Amino acid sequence: MFLTRATNLFYDSLLSVLYPQDCKLCGALVSSRADGQACSKCWDEVKLFSSSDTLCWKCGTPSNLSSVSIEPEKVRCRRCDDDAYTAARACGVYEGALRTSVLALKHEPAVCGRLVKLLAVVVSRPPLNDATLIIPVPLHRKREKARGFNQAALLARALSRKTSVPYDENNLIRVSHSERHRAGMDAQRRQETVSRAFEVRHPGVVSNERVLLVDDVFTTGATASACAKALLDAGADDVYVLTLARAR
Repeated sequence: MFLTRATNLFYDSLLSVLYPQDCKLCGALVSSRADGQACSKCWDEVKLFSSSDTLCWKCGTPSNLSSVSIEPEKVRCRRCDDDAYTAARACGVYEGALRTSVLALKHEPAVCGRLVKLLAVVVSRPPLNDATLIIPVPLHRKREKARGFNQAALLARALSRKTSVPYDENNLIRVSHSERHRAGMDAQRRQETVSRAFEVRHPGVVSNERVLLVDDVFTTGATASACAKALLDAGADDVYVLTLARAR
């Protein structure tokens, strides 16, 4: 453990000299390659969700019941009642260093160590810690071909290696190429664009599994719900959703 930490520090120092990288937010030097696009100071300013935060047990929306003594499982916002997934959680708010990292991931197929660590921390908490199979939210083949990779698959694969939870990349597929979700699109419109957009190719693979569905950002939950419905219809026992960030 000590040797590994010392080796990482050595490489970080060497890389900062040979390939200095400025923080995309403040311009300071990024001293650790594990921090990706942002410096440690900017990362410290990100609002990350902790185990002590009071969240809607189903969708993970921050609740104003933090000062009220209530069992976590009973905290509900009610806006997510019709969503198909069992529960959804995010590492933090879509802002600052987390937002910068998510945007970078859409253009560069590299997941920095800090993102993997954040995902692993959240998946270690209930109810996501019951997951038995990791599946990424798929892109339609045309969009994935244009981009060259699926960022959700990069995150899911890295998380599987970190946690040793089995990973299945090619079973859940997107069968319709709907329009992109745009800023300002309401929840109803987002839901319409993904309705019946996903299918499970081999139901036996997900049957009786507690699936962890991985994506980069949770906005309205429409995509997660559509994926979850397809997985549940194929026989999955539960579908948990894990994203790097949650839109305000």
